[in-house]
Amino acid sequence: MQTMYVNLVLISILISTTFGNDVKLLDPLVHLHNVKSYTTVGEQTTAVQELLKRIIGDRSKDFQVDVNLTTSSGNDIVIITNPSVGKIKISGTSGVAVAFGFNHYLKYYCNKSITWAEDNLFDLPDPLPSLKSGKLELNAGVKYRYYQNVCTVSYSSVWWNWTRWEREIDWMALNGVNLPLAFTGQEAIWRRVYKQFGCTDQDLANHFAGPAFLAWGRMGNVDGWGGPLPTSWIENQLALQHKILTRMRSIGIIPVLPGFAGHIPEAITKLYKVNATRLSSWSHFNCTYSCTYLLEPTDPLFLKIGKMFIEEQIKEYNGTNHIYNADMFNEMTPRSSDTTYLSETSAAVFNAMKATDKDAIWLMQGWLFRNTAFWKPDQEKALLTGVPLGKMIVLDLFSESSPEYAPTHSYYGQPFIWCMLHNFGGNTGFYGKIDTINKGPAAALSFMNSTMIGTGLTPEGINQNYIIYDLMLEVGYFIIPRNITDWVNRFVVRRYASDNLHLQHAWSQLAATIYNDTTPGYPTKRTIRGPIVDRPTTNLPEFPRWYDQKSLLTIWDEFMMGLEDVAPIPTVKYDAVDITRQMLQYYHFDAQYALITAFNNKDEAGVNHAAHILLDVIDYMDEILTTEQHFLMGKWVEDARNMGTNDAEKDLYEYNARNQVTLWGPAGEIHDYASKEWGSLMKYYYKPRWSLFVDRVKECVRTGSHFNHGKFSQDVFNQVEQPFTMDQTLMPYDPIGNPIAVAQKIYKIYRGQGFLNNKPK
Repeated sequence: MQTMYVNLVLISILISTTFGNDVKLLDPLVHLHNVKSYTTVGEQTTAVQELLKRIIGDRSKDFQVDVNLTTSSGNDIVIITNPSVGKIKISGTSGVAVAFGFNHYLKYYCNKSITWAEDNLFDLPDPLPSLKSGKLELNAGVKYRYYQNVCTVSYSSVWWNWTRWEREIDWMALNGVNLPLAFTGQEAIWRRVYKQFGCTDQDLANHFAGPAFLAWGRMGNVDGWGGPLPTSWIENQLALQHKILTRMRSIGIIPVLPGFAGHIPEAITKLYKVNATRLSSWSHFNCTYSCTYLLEPTDPLFLKIGKMFIEEQIKEYNGTNHIYNADMFNEMTPRSSDTTYLSETSAAVFNAMKATDKDAIWLMQGWLFRNTAFWKPDQEKALLTGVPLGKMIVLDLFSESSPEYAPTHSYYGQPFIWCMLHNFGGNTGFYGKIDTINKGPAAALSFMNSTMIGTGLTPEGINQNYIIYDLMLEVGYFIIPRNITDWVNRFVVRRYASDNLHLQHAWSQLAATIYNDTTPGYPTKRTIRGPIVDRPTTNLPEFPRWYDQKSLLTIWDEFMMGLEDVAPIPTVKYDAVDITRQMLQYYHFDAQYALITAFNNKDEAGVNHAAHILLDVIDYMDEILTTEQHFLMGKWVEDARNMGTNDAEKDLYEYNARNQVTLWGPAGEIHDYASKEWGSLMKYYYKPRWSLFVDRVKECVRTGSHFNHGKFSQDVFNQVEQPFTMDQTLMPYDPIGNPIAVAQKIYKIYRGQGFLNNKPK
């Protein structure tokens, strides 16, 4: 595969292939030599040693690590050897490479697992296992492994303290990630810049979104929603960013800093005679919090603001790695489709970066091109080629479902990164495209005149479906498809510290069914997360089409049998909760289907029976979810409150936390988008909502009246949804109960019932 890539580069250089209008392909890495780590090999070696101590404590003395290798291709190489019995030496081209080699050894020689949520690191073998051949060489298939969506910072990491960030950076390095976003704390820089242009504290209070909505404030979708953003938040996040950048850089990670894409405070339009466009409302928001201002890139102030923002960051963070993210027109339509305008626009964004940093590289999410009504080939090419070839990296953000590199002919010569998006809003339902992510990166790299330079993970929210991310991280590093059967079996062994056949059968079937959607595109989110977290309606729930729902019963049987024979380590407990949660989701689905069918048939007894089952499922869902810390709404809220420095701030942050996962807006503008199947959220939000719905359905059947959806939506908003976001009832922050015992209880109660068999085949 590496030879194929080198050949493609040589061909690109020699034959100057063109795509209309003389767009020439270049070596995709030719301008990226400065996007690298500037930390000395000695410092990186020390950083890896410290990482090992954090992961395995005193056993780190059994590992010798060294950053000292070089490679002509620029791709990472790791060499693992056995200098003596029970001792392992890991050498690599970077701290990240060595950390990846260490994790690879833990996974495939020690059967250990480190994940976002729970780990299996118990009883590390002593002495350490020897290598089969005495030496193992690991070669990265691409130069960069990217991580994060611009939304991840709000859907997942918004309430993280340094302890949680430290773990995440360790996780990045252990999995070969060397190019993540580093967006924390940027409001401090923006405040500094805009004050120099005359903005007041009140102007910025109207501009900055609240903590849980900063991602969309930064992209120009909303202004001020969830705020005002406290000064303490701005200052504390800047201090946190210093720790994040210091740790990332120390181990050889290349942080991507934010750039300027034109979104400005309204005050700028009053302080200066600028050419700015007031955008239309975004995603059902009215102009109270939306209809933001976009400074035309051709306006002289654009260059001044963009230049100063980069200058202030470089000064504040003691340097740069020369790569900046800016996303233009995110879910917004440009004011003109004129190709000259679009080229001038992208050129201006890049020039604002280059004005301070002559080696600047612009990283852009390719999400905007999904608006195919506007972005035709001429418009795409104009925007992309307004920047010199090789000076922009495009994230092919949704490659596993909707790749754009082929129709854009490798982004008309700009380097791109093949990304797996997978998740929207941090929803917790099972889903995946195993075959696609296993083969997709290699296919993209071998695509004619490919300009692919890396792979990436771009989920909107993390802490879900870890098997999919674990696979993508490996495939994305080596660019060599895995043998899925073998890989899944090894995944089970290292996750549970057991080669239990029942568990292997369960996960093999999961990998072949719900985790292997082979249909083109992406299914509706409702078929992934389950209608239990949607505002109820009398429409029949939508049935997942890419797998047989009843096959999940056999999977449940296999998992529960395997559960009896493994130690109750954290990963086992986590999956006992997660799989039980998923199965209860199906029972709720069936109960809902039976309820609506009975309602349509004016069958009062059927409605009463199905309603009883439906509400019971929610109770059991809450019980199992409350047994594991990563499924607790109370933890999300408490982590938010802990960020506050006084009661007013704590209350604001709790409101942000509650609103984001429910109404997502003051009037439910994006309600249920970021829904979570979490303990206490089931009890205090979803059950009251379904209870009100059930009461209305029963009343309609009893009286023969029509179900008024408009009135129900307004009533459920007033009586359940909005009050929940304003409430401050304490919810459990620590787990309650034994997850395995509760999982076994629920299995015994429901498995004998089978499904209700009322949905379409």
